[in-house]
Amino acid sequence: MEITYQIDHKPSTEQIISLYESSGIKRPTQDFGRITKMYQHSNLIISAWDHGQLVGIARSLTDFCYCCYLSDLAVSEAYKHKGIGKKLLDLTREQIGNQTTLILLSAPNAMEYYPKVGFDKILNGYIIHRTE
Repeated sequence: MEITYQIDHKPSTEQIISLYESSGIKRPTQDFGRITKMYQHSNLIISAWDHGQLVGIARSLTDFCYCCYLSDLAVSEAYKHKGIGKKLLDLTREQIGNQTTLILLSAPNAMEYYPKVGFDKILNGYIIHRTE
């Protein structure tokens, strides 16, 4: 297995949906148009590939100088525990630089993962939940 990584290559919506479904991440995979828009409006996409198959992705929104919101980090279940998620995070941090804060909202089942890869838990955030 030789995993390759691509920066700012947008996979097809079909590939993204397949990855999301195989990773267990909760996204509106039944809404093709919404997934397409999610990627049209993201400005940092880093993907992991195994011989042409999308096996991991990090999708972010950033200004590249102050803050970066990591919206999605997904790795196919069959490829978890191989360092792919960590590598996607490392490449994201490399792209945004040291002046940029990397923030995210964690899924409940990933709360233990992020401290292991260098994230600090913060308590000073707020959210207005989506209604659809």
